[in-house]
Amino acid sequence: MSTKNPLLTFTGLPPFSQIQPEHIEPAIDQLLEDNRKRLGQLLDSADQFTWENLVEPLEDMMDRLSAVWSPVSHMNSVVNGDALREAYNACLEKLSEYYTELGQNEKLFSAYKMIAEGDVYNDLDQAQRKVIENELRDFHLSGIDLSDKDKKRYRDIMQELSKLTSKFGENVLDATQAWSRHIENENELSGLPDTAIALAKQQAEAENKTGWLFNLEFPSYYPVITYADNRQLRREMYTAYVTRASDEGPNAGQWNNSTVMERILALRHEVAQLLGFSNYAERSIETKMAASTEQVINFMQKLAEQSLPAARQELDRVRRFAKNEAGADKLEAWDIPYYSEKLRQSQYNISQEELKPYFPASQVIDGMFAVVGKLYDIRISEKKDIDTWNENVRFFEITDNDNQLRGQFYLDPYARANKRGGAWMDECISRKGRNGKIQTPVAYLTCNFTPPIGDDPALLTHNEVETLFHEFGHGLHHMLTQVDYTSVSGISGVAWDAVELPSQFMENWCWEREALDLFACHYQTGKKIPEDLYQRMKAAKNFQSAMQMVRQLEFSLFDFRLHMEYDPDKGAQVYALLDKVRKQVSVIQPPSFNRFPHSFSHIFAGGYAAGYYSYKWAEVLSADAFSAFEETHIFDRKTGQRFLQTILEKGGSKEPMELFIDFRGREPTIDALLRHSGLAA
Repeated sequence: MSTKNPLLTFTGLPPFSQIQPEHIEPAIDQLLEDNRKRLGQLLDSADQFTWENLVEPLEDMMDRLSAVWSPVSHMNSVVNGDALREAYNACLEKLSEYYTELGQNEKLFSAYKMIAEGDVYNDLDQAQRKVIENELRDFHLSGIDLSDKDKKRYRDIMQELSKLTSKFGENVLDATQAWSRHIENENELSGLPDTAIALAKQQAEAENKTGWLFNLEFPSYYPVITYADNRQLRREMYTAYVTRASDEGPNAGQWNNSTVMERILALRHEVAQLLGFSNYAERSIETKMAASTEQVINFMQKLAEQSLPAARQELDRVRRFAKNEAGADKLEAWDIPYYSEKLRQSQYNISQEELKPYFPASQVIDGMFAVVGKLYDIRISEKKDIDTWNENVRFFEITDNDNQLRGQFYLDPYARANKRGGAWMDECISRKGRNGKIQTPVAYLTCNFTPPIGDDPALLTHNEVETLFHEFGHGLHHMLTQVDYTSVSGISGVAWDAVELPSQFMENWCWEREALDLFACHYQTGKKIPEDLYQRMKAAKNFQSAMQMVRQLEFSLFDFRLHMEYDPDKGAQVYALLDKVRKQVSVIQPPSFNRFPHSFSHIFAGGYAAGYYSYKWAEVLSADAFSAFEETHIFDRKTGQRFLQTILEKGGSKEPMELFIDFRGREPTIDALLRHSGLAA
């Protein structure tokens, strides 16, 4: 094949501007062919297997494949289009087949066992042993113990799942982009913040329309549901948002994920049973920090018991407020955010909009860098003229106090068409160390913030500031690792219910005066947040925190029980189960047309199947970890260095509980989370 395929010839950072859809499938075909041939040579060339003659070359093979697939997968999320989507999907089945083939390779399994059981194992370091342990576990989870017939069935299931999960995400993206609301009567905009109105006007102009254009991207949706006095507009947008990719709502039946969800759940249950588990939740727990499904359920139920009474009181306060202030007798789902915001303003005299002028995006980014600089003694600088996929993408480098390059990352901050919603960090290049040479880790940090409007800079809500810090926490975990083996460096090999520890941990600095003073300055006057405003912001921190807690528990319990209680004879019964969960832990009962699961990409298109509880699980870890700084000082260098060395630098090289104990000196407790949430007794 031609050597001109940029996916096969680049070294270092991906050449995004050169990558075309027609390059993708030939590149993946070539790499898979090369890897299969190389694996055969490795397995035939030695009688005694060692790290150097087996694991190291295998890691190199997988690293090259990852380096090529990473920009393709990333572009599919951030500059999605028909041709790119087709090329991406064409490769999914091939990659699934390849990975399953590796996991079911008897000779390779025997070679790993030989290393684990031989004298050479004693010469391996901690991280290398963890690599071997993980690989042996994953062989069993890939069906190495199955009959030939069941192995084939496993392969077929995994291929179908890769296609279905991709289809789920595509349906959500297409449904999100398909709906918009064009407004020409200015009276309909009553209550909306100036920034939301300006964004809607900018969006209308971009489509050569007069007036204002709203869509279902979060920067457009959130202000309407929170501030719009026009109840009918709130209802319209709420209905469109919660029925995306479903059988209900304005685009009912188009991009419908109903059968996709049913099939995904059926296949996950089948593959779990093939592997000897009772259900997919049990299969999920095998690679988690939690010890059992019972422990997870008990953990969530305990949190619900602590939160529900307060959540009910919080909702009652909203209802009373709405009745007293507006004569509203019955609050619907599209009313609760609106009256909650009115109540917040009444109680604390503060809103997200009042804070936005203090959080211009570029200033927040620089301030975030200053915060981690104080904590970990690192420096972050922007590097220009780097090939990216969009003009708003920026590129940065991290160096330590010895002037060593520790990591690099792309930052893609703003919402736009053909970009998946939400915020996430993903790996571009993983750290690898060999013979004194280090492959620098590179991350993607992706958000969907409100873009700059007119001549003003992009202004973030405080929630968006938290989101940015959260994703950067993930990024630091990936980039600051000192582990030299790709399969356990950075976030690789980290138990999924511990991977949110560094991200949620970073959010705490968004609330500390000393940290905010590094970046929270009014974009027009340059003044810091006034003390009165800061105190109101702190006072409102736990406003409706119990309602937020039970909402997350609703998602977590629904996800876990959906996978744990699946019955092939009855099907998924998605909404029957969701109703049960809501009766148990929810205070808000949404309308019958709400189809939230149809766009629950975390569990149907992401990595959180039977694992959404990880957010709350890791929040216990992160709150407890931050309390170590509360006991000293939020910028205590000694504590910061300890967190860097015991958590961030260790990646997946040790079990997360061991790492936490190394940092904190004990196992985590739930006390700090309850205190931070205002729910402590």
